[in-house]
Amino acid sequence: MKVEKKTVAPGKLKARLLILEARYYADLCDELVKGTVAAIERSGATWDHIVVPGALELPGAIALADASKRYDGYVALGCVLRGETMHYDIVSNESARGLMDLALKGLCIGNGILTCENEAQAWARAKTSDGDKGGGAAQAALTMIHHKRAMKKKSTR
Repeated sequence: MKVEKKTVAPGKLKARLLILEARYYADLCDELVKGTVAAIERSGATWDHIVVPGALELPGAIALADASKRYDGYVALGCVLRGETMHYDIVSNESARGLMDLALKGLCIGNGILTCENEAQAWARAKTSDGDKGGGAAQAALTMIHHKRAMKKKSTR
């Protein structure tokens, strides 16, 4: 079986995305947003940006935004660092579960929530010159928008 890896061509996708940022670690989030915006703009899409209190609020904010029907996709950004309590496990697992629940309902979401042991790991993933997880999350959302549209076209034939 031949497997193709396809991504959205630069300057080709007419779409509007919402970047949702859980801005607990401001400097890390700035870098994630930088990578996200660059990837969206390279694709030819447009974007809006909002800030929510924390990673647990990201799925709910996406659900609220989706009700407006203004967006084709969403990029969820944030960072959860392991601490001394179970809070890390709850926040990282439940935010991911919430995003997955929305994705299974057909929403195009890029998950850019970093879940790391420490700040050094988070920076290695956030930096646009290194891991560029913000850009990767944007590319995931853009690719899912592209696939969703292609599948709709095929189903109407």
